[in-house]
Amino acid sequence: MSVWDELGGQPHAIEIFRRAAEASRIPAGDEGASAMTNSWLITGPPGSGRSTTAYAFAAALLCERGGCGTCASCVQVRARSHPDLTAVVTETVQLDIGTARELVERASLSPMISRYRVIVVEDADRMVARTSNTLLKAIEEPPASTVWLLCAPSEADLLPTIRSRVRTVQLRVPSTDDVADLLVRRDGVAPEPARRAAREAQGHVGMARRLATSPEAWARRDASLDHLLGLRTTGEAVRKAAQLVAIAEEDGQAQAADRDEVERAEAFRSLGLEPGQAVPRQMRGIIRDLEEHQKRRAKRGQIDGIDRILTDIQSLLRDLLLVQLEAGVALVNERRRDEIESAAQRSPREATLASLDGVATARVRLAANVPPVLALEAFLIQLTTRHQEST
Repeated sequence: MSVWDELGGQPHAIEIFRRAAEASRIPAGDEGASAMTNSWLITGPPGSGRSTTAYAFAAALLCERGGCGTCASCVQVRARSHPDLTAVVTETVQLDIGTARELVERASLSPMISRYRVIVVEDADRMVARTSNTLLKAIEEPPASTVWLLCAPSEADLLPTIRSRVRTVQLRVPSTDDVADLLVRRDGVAPEPARRAAREAQGHVGMARRLATSPEAWARRDASLDHLLGLRTTGEAVRKAAQLVAIAEEDGQAQAADRDEVERAEAFRSLGLEPGQAVPRQMRGIIRDLEEHQKRRAKRGQIDGIDRILTDIQSLLRDLLLVQLEAGVALVNERRRDEIESAAQRSPREATLASLDGVATARVRLAANVPPVLALEAFLIQLTTRHQEST
């Protein structure tokens, strides 16, 4: 199985990177070598497969057979353990300048066993200005044996100085059929739940996989949308906001619990301590730093969870508007059709449009560090008020 089989619905991007990987084996100056460059930016909406595409390309560059998917090199890339691969996953809110300096240092080193040293930055949009400036020179003039792969939702998320020095490849939102087919083929999911997960995830491959393989994740999504269109009072809106925050926290904890425990056990092992043993005073700083990192990661996990909930709410409001407009198109939340049609008879489309704008406003407030519960309360109270005014 080729590394490209991990991607769904991105034939244009696959062709670009496949040709680049082939060109990387052609001597500079020969015809066809121009398809390869050393600094790339992969853009696309959440869930489109930016990081998956980056690692597939990395595997193709590091594999002697151009990304066969089965050799030791490809297996190491998949496990993020290849000695010539540096994978940067921003688990906190921002990519700090210390990490950027480490990347610049690594970029200057020669590969250990392959022709290239590949650096993948999964969340390049989380770089602040001074972090971007630290990387600028390394990205502009990388050594011939170093390849930078930056991932971000759009070019606008990076400074113009960075954008002008990379080759951009834009991914599209995979279709429901593409995502469902990938879940069936790659993860062994039955066709019907695969299609439902793909539809409700709205093209987000990672979320579709979580829904299709985790009943708990599906239950949390259902709980976040339950009774949303039936809110009547301010009290109900406030209680619903608190529930949504709790769901986001639970979701983040479910994803982080095993990782946190593994990291703590590894830290104890590296310090020569037994599990549960009291930490000597001179070593407490190391454990404290780990706990602080996990707290920062948990904060990002909660924010990401709130954003996913807002995306689900947006899909419900989108379905409501389509029913109000009698558009006659498929609904994302088809299983809630009766609830949606009932709500459509009670409220006008103007109120639904205003509520969709409210989702965008809630996101702006979250980006400005407004506490999630307050941002959600404001949104849901306004949604409830619009409904009351329209009935």
